[in-house]
Amino acid sequence: MRGRSKDESHRASTPLELFFDLCFVVAVSQAASRLAYAFGHEHSPGAVLSYAMVFFAIWWAWMNFTWFASAYDTDDVPYRLLTLLQIVGVLILAAGIPRLFDDQDNGVVTFGYLVMRVGLVSQWLRAAAGHPEGRRTCQRYAVGISVCMAGWLLLLLVPVHLRGLGFAVMILAEISVPIWAERTGGTPWHPGHIAERFGLFTLIVLGESLLAATVAFQSALDGEGADRQLYLVAVGGVLTVFAMWWVYFSKPSEDLLTSNEVAFRWGYGHYLIFASIAAVGAGLEVGVEVAAGHAELSTIVAGATVTVPVAIYLLTAWVLLVLPHRIGAVRTAVYPVAAVLVLLTALTAQPVLLTGLVLCALVTVSIARSNQAHRALATGSTT
Repeated sequence: MRGRSKDESHRASTPLELFFDLCFVVAVSQAASRLAYAFGHEHSPGAVLSYAMVFFAIWWAWMNFTWFASAYDTDDVPYRLLTLLQIVGVLILAAGIPRLFDDQDNGVVTFGYLVMRVGLVSQWLRAAAGHPEGRRTCQRYAVGISVCMAGWLLLLLVPVHLRGLGFAVMILAEISVPIWAERTGGTPWHPGHIAERFGLFTLIVLGESLLAATVAFQSALDGEGADRQLYLVAVGGVLTVFAMWWVYFSKPSEDLLTSNEVAFRWGYGHYLIFASIAAVGAGLEVGVEVAAGHAELSTIVAGATVTVPVAIYLLTAWVLLVLPHRIGAVRTAVYPVAAVLVLLTALTAQPVLLTGLVLCALVTVSIARSNQAHRALATGSTT
């Protein structure tokens, strides 16, 4: 198993990587649906913590595979079999999500992680044996991941009331492994491939939100609850998802990934991107339940389940995807302003619809300023 070239042209996602992503749809859907259920039954504080923990497990498992595959995807039989083993672990993890939400039982999720880690560590050991130039780095990854897995297993023995603290410690340990391992020379990950892979996972979580908007349309057509309100939730949800897509893909990210330091900040920050988008889907589900008369929540609380994750998404996208491109003061400033306006919509009677309109306005201003900048550049180049 040799490292792939960082300068490889046309480095695209493989069918196996796409299949791996597909299996994460199940896990994301489980996490979002349990969060929506908890919101609808006013179990928000504990549910948010459980969601954050579960989504970290989902995101980190995907991250581990993605960065390894970008550097060492040989697509031979052992590689495929070990990847399929990791997929089995993902499915086990997804099956354990309801237990974690309902009973704070993380045993099944941990076992799923153990299955994934067996496959991943085996891959790193193969890379260490087949790629002498990166041997020390690969060995560090194998050791670090194994130690962290032992930590997760020990966490099962910790009393429930202390697991939050233990989880925080384990998060710090997990995110430290790549930083420590890459100090010995780095792995040959491909910037274009990484940017594409993150874009594809963004589409997965956006799909979860689109599904919630579809449910709103279906409920309205079936005559459940206040039809007008359901249609407004559906329209606002669709506009919100469309705008979030536009914001994420408005500028290519490949050119930003110039070093390990930058890539770590960019990649780690995507936890908030992915988790907030999926949470928007959960919030839209709550909006549907409230409009259909199946949940009794105040307008402010129901609206906040959408507006808060949207604001988090906008601020994170602003830091990771907008500021590094240096696109001008106005186009940069509209993002935090839009985030504040989105939060304020929770105080209105139509928070989902107004959130969608605010995001559409954000996209419109960004497009107008971009076109103005292009015209100014073209005029300057011809004079």
